[in-house]
Amino acid sequence: MSARLRVNPIACKAHGLCAELLPELIRLDDWGFPIIEDEPIPPELLDLARRAVEVCPTLALLLEDDRED
Repeated sequence: MSARLRVNPIACKAHGLCAELLPELIRLDDWGFPIIEDEPIPPELLDLARRAVEVCPTLALLLEDDRED
């Protein structure tokens, strides 16, 4: 599975939990909102990415499957 992280900027309230759990892929801007590179998630970080999505208090972090149907 190839997946990417996305953030819904309208739902995000800049709690920063995602960056704490996954600093390898997520950094925060000056206001605390996540900045996520548009790159596939390395397989070794996929479980941590899923965890970050699960704990987002506003459900603003999304994990999208890259597969073409």
